[in-house]
Amino acid sequence: MGSRGAGGGADEEAPMPPKPSQQRYRPVEPHDGAVVQMESMESGASADSSTAPRRIKPGRNRSMDPRTQVTSSNGPSSGPHSDSKLELFGFDSLVNILGLKSMTGEPAQVPASPTDSENVGITIRCPKETDPKLGTMMGVFVPCLQNILGIIYYIRFTWIVGMGGVWQSLVLCAFCGACTFLTGLSLSAIATNGAMKGGGPYYLIGRALGPEVGVSIGLCFFLGNAVAGAMYVLGAVETFLDAVPSAGFFQEKVTMIDNTVNGGSATTISTPSLHDLQIYGVIVTILLCFIVFGGVKIINKVAPAFLMPVLFSILCIYIGVFNAPSPNSSKGITGLSMTTLRDNWSADYQRTNNAGVPDPNGSIYWDFNALLGLFFPAVTGIMAGSNRSASLKDTQRSIPIGTLNATLSTTAMYLLSVFLFGALATREELLTDRLLTATVAWPAPAVIYIGIILSTLGAALQSLTGAPRLLVAIANDDILPILNYFKAYEGSEPHLATLFTSFICIGCVVIGNLDLITPTITMFFLLCYAGVNLSCFLLDLLDAPSWRPRWKLHHWSLSLIGALLCIVIMFMISWTFTVVSLALASLIYYYVSLKGKGGDWGDGFKSAYFQLALRSLRSLGANQVHPKNWYPIPLIFCRPWGRLPEDVPCHPKLADFANFMKKKGRGMSIFVSIIDGDYHESAEDAKTACRQLSAYIDYKRCEGVAEIIVAPSVSHGFRSIVQTMGLGNLKPNIVVMRYPEIWRHENLTQILSTFVSIINDCITANKAVVTVKGLDEWPNEYQRQYGTIDLYWIVRDGGLMLLLSQLLLTKDSFESCKIQVFCIAEEDTEAEELKADVKKFLYDLRMQAEVIVVTMRSFEAHADGSRKDGPQEAYTSAQQRIGVYLSEMKEAAQREGRPLMEGGKQVVVNEQKVNKFLNTMLKLNATILKHSRMAAVVLVSLPAPPLNQPAYCYMEYMDLLVENVPRMLIVRGYRRDVVTLFT
Repeated sequence: MGSRGAGGGADEEAPMPPKPSQQRYRPVEPHDGAVVQMESMESGASADSSTAPRRIKPGRNRSMDPRTQVTSSNGPSSGPHSDSKLELFGFDSLVNILGLKSMTGEPAQVPASPTDSENVGITIRCPKETDPKLGTMMGVFVPCLQNILGIIYYIRFTWIVGMGGVWQSLVLCAFCGACTFLTGLSLSAIATNGAMKGGGPYYLIGRALGPEVGVSIGLCFFLGNAVAGAMYVLGAVETFLDAVPSAGFFQEKVTMIDNTVNGGSATTISTPSLHDLQIYGVIVTILLCFIVFGGVKIINKVAPAFLMPVLFSILCIYIGVFNAPSPNSSKGITGLSMTTLRDNWSADYQRTNNAGVPDPNGSIYWDFNALLGLFFPAVTGIMAGSNRSASLKDTQRSIPIGTLNATLSTTAMYLLSVFLFGALATREELLTDRLLTATVAWPAPAVIYIGIILSTLGAALQSLTGAPRLLVAIANDDILPILNYFKAYEGSEPHLATLFTSFICIGCVVIGNLDLITPTITMFFLLCYAGVNLSCFLLDLLDAPSWRPRWKLHHWSLSLIGALLCIVIMFMISWTFTVVSLALASLIYYYVSLKGKGGDWGDGFKSAYFQLALRSLRSLGANQVHPKNWYPIPLIFCRPWGRLPEDVPCHPKLADFANFMKKKGRGMSIFVSIIDGDYHESAEDAKTACRQLSAYIDYKRCEGVAEIIVAPSVSHGFRSIVQTMGLGNLKPNIVVMRYPEIWRHENLTQILSTFVSIINDCITANKAVVTVKGLDEWPNEYQRQYGTIDLYWIVRDGGLMLLLSQLLLTKDSFESCKIQVFCIAEEDTEAEELKADVKKFLYDLRMQAEVIVVTMRSFEAHADGSRKDGPQEAYTSAQQRIGVYLSEMKEAAQREGRPLMEGGKQVVVNEQKVNKFLNTMLKLNATILKHSRMAAVVLVSLPAPPLNQPAYCYMEYMDLLVENVPRMLIVRGYRRDVVTLFT
């Protein structure tokens, strides 16, 4: 390296291995793949270079052979690995990239493999202290348990048992538990299929279903977390006001009329005022936001401590249940009794007011679906472990075990609690005592109040901390430009995203009704869970080679059932909320697909498209395509001749013409360019040219792909293309190129053999040919043409010329034109019969065209009438040029004592045939000028190059044919019909 020379000769005599802290990696650019270059810094390096990593210009060594890069990257032959026996295999380069300790004895960090469109800057200096990694218990199980066990269990679970009865509450818990358990299986499979980055479920869904689906579901999940923060805040405030009623500024008296228990009398119950909930909720939310702004490290250290009061309070509830009834208990608390269990076994759905108190005149009627929406937030939180993947020792092991154990534990606890609460108190007590868990808790209700407040505040902190980071993860992926304001550097606090989340949370707190907020959270979480299940279903069903999850307990059918359960639960809760949430996700999806930046994350849809394409290709087979299913697949020859600016990889009008050959944009074009030279020397140039051509195709809005071929010559390259391009029946069937009008003006004699060789190769390979004369004047999509589209139908071409004329009529530029078909008849007596047959044929083909028959006699008359004008002069000039060319060829052959040769092949010159072909082209050109001088475009059959004739003669024929015709398509079909008479 350059720094080695500055160290003097001592370094050369006693080379020392570089220290790990002195190694540095350059940033990996999106186009660099997985190659990471590393440079060692010796002790003699300057201080400036040791403090800041040197930026290596991306792609500066692209022209070098990768094998030479391996050698040069390691510097001169010095150091401990200079005599490596594995040097042939790039041993030193592999060590530098991966830092294998077993081979070098040096501790080195292994950089993560960056994906496409992700810039990774890696700088290694002094070893940086990292926080201790978490195991399965504290890293996954405890966070999931803390998020699952929340406010619903404390202040709504007993009410749910009283309203739905024991057996429907069991069904409710099992139904929700099955949904989250199946989602946990899908989450475990996806999470163990590779390394995870920030973003939690958004990262998993986006990398499995694509950026559009990932962003749409990720934003909905963000809203769900923000709204969940409001739910936790309201739960804490409601618990506080129930425990300390004197703290309220307003007091609301609710009269509950009980008609369900033997006509009991009315009972007055005190509940917190809506205004108190709003005032205290906004204050608590603001305080929590200030804590969140203080930093996430403090929250992560304090959060585990919030779980201990929760677990202790649940233990106190169970002790109190088994000790009930206490001497001071109300009459409704009977203790564990089979009679009470039988009385509470069935459901008793009734109306309540907004506070959940039964009231025959209440505005809310409860049923199983409504209870489902109220209870489901009590089983959410299974994503808490995956959100902390960066802090786990072993994500492949901790996430499945911790998540599923937390799900099974809480589900079992809920099922047990249904039996206990159903046998503990009467239905009236279950419905009227909003904090029955606190009433029966041992030793005092204050334990439950403290547990509820701490658990809800801890959960609210987690929501207000996690939601902004989810939004930042979406913004940092740079998919939606509108989210650029929320971007944040790695390691920095997302202050703007936190502020935005706080506004959403405060807005939901102002609503003040816990029972109205929970269904909204349910929809967003269910949408996320459905996305996780669909992701696993798609990946499992496709079973790509990269799909190798360590967690084996998964199947596509289970993921499909989990996704269907999520969707069914959404519609059961509220079809209105479901439609709104799906519409919101669809709008975000549409906006992302319309305005978002494209990104290739290797998602499952791309794999599905690939497998679908393979199956479709196999189903097409290799047999001849039926004319009804024939589509033009043009092979656009971009730059065979002619001069274009270096930054223009293709003639602009060729791309326009390719679009004209498609009906409503359906079809595919293949744009090909050939680079002369050696493949090993020009491979990188070919890749650069391919990227430029692809960008140009996108700019011209042409559906197609770009291919660049490196070959010794254009002829050799095209011969390779015409033999190998495409798969099965998805091979190009039409070769489109510009007519070489410049060959005579610029004396480019090599064009002659190339042009004739291309046409002969197309005929041999059974490819159609369309040569465009007057390409510079070809109209774009905004230039409307008037007049006619004239077809000079001379030979059978399978109907390709007719089909091309119909495709032109589908474009705005030619929709005002009419088609004229000119046919050549041998005798006058055959003219009417031929005209009738052609009209019938066009009618059966559903084509509107005027048929004009030109007989051989009128054909001769047109040619004789043109003897005095331009075509005759061109004819005479062509004869003279051919005579001179043949004379020079014969003189050279006689001088060298060999037969007539051109391009390494023997040719035969028959001057009588040459004159005959010239005369035929003269007559056809005269006929075209007589009938089609004002035509928008002329289509004429392309004659095959005569065998064993010089290419120069053929080019003279063609020049005479196109003389004075401004815009012409010279078409040659192939041995297949592309139109059919039958339906």
